[in-house]
Amino acid sequence: MTTDQDILAQIGGLVEEEDRLRGRGQGLDAADLKRLRAVEVALDQCWDLLRQRRARREFGYEPDVAEARPPTVVEHYDQ
Repeated sequence: MTTDQDILAQIGGLVEEEDRLRGRGQGLDAADLKRLRAVEVALDQCWDLLRQRRARREFGYEPDVAEARPPTVVEHYDQ
């Protein structure tokens, strides 16, 4: 079972990787750019899942029912 703490730990690791990649500046090759994009999408999915879990808990529903939404969904949210 995934917990909020598990998701937050995953977010922390992804943020560290994102910072490391962005810290290279303009020196990113195609593979690094692809990985950076994948990290950004994974972060959006993690944050979305965490928000779903918190909302379910707030309204008396089981948070463990929440599932990560596909990139095609989370990448089209207005921010």
